[in-house]
Amino acid sequence: MKQSEVRIGKAIAPAIEALGLELWGVEHLRHGRRVTLRIFIDCLSGVTIDDCERVSRQVSAILDVEDPIAEEYTLEVSSPGIDRPLFTLPQFERFVGEEANVRLRIPLDGRRRFRGVIAQVMADRIALRVEGGNVEMMHADIERAGLAPPAADAAKPRQGKKKPHKRKGSKRVKTR
Repeated sequence: MKQSEVRIGKAIAPAIEALGLELWGVEHLRHGRRVTLRIFIDCLSGVTIDDCERVSRQVSAILDVEDPIAEEYTLEVSSPGIDRPLFTLPQFERFVGEEANVRLRIPLDGRRRFRGVIAQVMADRIALRVEGGNVEMMHADIERAGLAPPAADAAKPRQGKKKPHKRKGSKRVKTR
């Protein structure tokens, strides 16, 4: 987890908990010149759009005062969703026995991407059951992790590629 994500999480967690919600995680992303701050919230009864709006207002006020991101950014607030990202060791522990996708910062046995069942969570490591046995990885080496979508979604047949939409009045010109 990035230092900025940890700092922001500590600043906003009390306000989110005061709303009766749980801060699930924070992502601070950069896409070229665009910066996005994504806040994931959770609740036992489920997350509503109203919950996201309330958190967005509270977090915006806190971030305006704290000013943890120097440049302009987009704030997004959402539920973790079906392919729930996993940020902390307790979150991995909660989903032992579930299938997850993990991307590492540095390769392990020549690989950075793994898909397997969360087999065990230790003090600072996670064991995934993959084809060929268990793979242990340091939590600090995980760049991104999340639950794998349910198998029912993966079993749906894929539709063929759609042809690109051609605008009216456009011509394709061949050049030699």
